[in-house]
Amino acid sequence: MRIVVLWLLLLQLQAGRVGLGQHLEARLDTVRRILHEVPLVDGHNDLPWNIRKFLKNQLVNFRFAEDLREMSPWSRSSWSHTDLLRLREGMVAAQFWSAYVPCSTQHLDAVQLALEQIDVIRRLVAKYPTYMTLVTTTEGIERAHESGLLASLIGVEGGHAIGTSLGVLRMLYQLGARYLTLTHTCNTPWADCSIADEPGHLPHIGGLSPFGTLVVREMNRLGMMVDLSHVSVPTMLDALRMSRAPVIFSHSSAHALCNSSRNVPDHVLRLLAENGGLMMVAFYPHFISCSESATLQDVVAHINHIRDVAGVDHVGIGAGYDGINITPLGLEDVSRYPYLLAELLGSGRWTEADLQKLVGKNLIRVFRKVEEVRDRLLANGEEPIDERIPVQDVYGRTYCRYPET
Repeated sequence: MRIVVLWLLLLQLQAGRVGLGQHLEARLDTVRRILHEVPLVDGHNDLPWNIRKFLKNQLVNFRFAEDLREMSPWSRSSWSHTDLLRLREGMVAAQFWSAYVPCSTQHLDAVQLALEQIDVIRRLVAKYPTYMTLVTTTEGIERAHESGLLASLIGVEGGHAIGTSLGVLRMLYQLGARYLTLTHTCNTPWADCSIADEPGHLPHIGGLSPFGTLVVREMNRLGMMVDLSHVSVPTMLDALRMSRAPVIFSHSSAHALCNSSRNVPDHVLRLLAENGGLMMVAFYPHFISCSESATLQDVVAHINHIRDVAGVDHVGIGAGYDGINITPLGLEDVSRYPYLLAELLGSGRWTEADLQKLVGKNLIRVFRKVEEVRDRLLANGEEPIDERIPVQDVYGRTYCRYPET
């Protein structure tokens, strides 16, 4: 009798698992339909830096349209999560590729590296015209999605990439960069990074310097999004106060759930909502669970928290794949976005209209508003800012620059 009861219980458990599986498949079908209608836009992917690390930016033997998990050196690296096959499986429609510039290049060859990383992004897109297209506008994102091409956008990571020159900033925009992350893990001569907020560290400036505010204003004039991932809280507050257009966090998470200095506190999230900006959630476990491990559900918790504080119109996705060496369980690579969305859909908190905002409509709205501000400033006759950073910083240190008489 006991054996029969156990057998019946086992059958019920198996039936329950099947039912749950069917329920997940139904939600995935809904997610796939949504992603056919609305482009999934991810705010940050560091593949271009891995191409530099592994291949020295030589693309001749880079087989991006094949499964890189089966090819050396990608198969041996915990930093590799991206290829065209998995991007298609994950239904990614638009990707901001990061032109990342290490802090060690500041005051050396940072500008050159930024140009080389933009070059490798542009060459990669040109190598795969049947899969990818270079995009610099909101219209371009929508056209690429309708055509079934991966809209490839460029974001420059690290304000030191402009070499304290607004002229360089303008040229990066001309080459296709549509956001600049104001700092990376180092202060620039005009902005403090998030490390300044950590115990035992003192701010360099205390936010943005007067020249830093000019950088933000010139980005508004150009139509380049101001990215506040990596910056200190005072820098966030200064930029939010100075910017005439919505700002973004391309790959950060909620400080209330993980108190990393890389994350965004609630009072800033509320100001971000007033600004009309966007917080794109990163997947790095150190930003999600403040530990070496995290799960898909932990990422969901951050998305829900940002929604609760800032509102559904101000949250997006900026995973940071290929720039992290550990990933959350269930979000191992770029193929897994539909499972994250299916989890949100199954929670009962997210409608299909809400998911459309999260995956792409919010970013497109913000980007379009940035374009509208640019157009208004142009119509008003606003000229390029031609002021230069002072020869010395606030501490009297002299920058290494060509002497002008």
